Amino acid sequence: MIELTYLNGIPFVMNCNLIETIESIPETKVMLTNGKYFLVTETKDEIIQKVVEYNQKIFMHLFRNKK
Repeated sequence: MIELTYLNGIPFVMNCNLIETIESIPETKVMLTNGKYFLVTETKDEIIQKVVEYNQKIFMHLFRNKK
C-alpha cells in the first residue's frame, strides 16, 4: 500500500498492486485494473518510487524470514 494525495489535499492509501497505468494530464491520473481512477498531486515518478520502495520492503521482509 502506498500513500497518495487527492487534488484537494486529503491523503489516502492505495493498493499499488492494482495500478494499471499512470498518466500526466497535467495532474496525475492513476488508473486501476478495476477501471477506477484517481487524480493525485504526486508526479508519475514519485508514484513509481513509492511503489518500488513498497516492493523492496515486502521482498526484504520475505528474504530475511527465510534465513
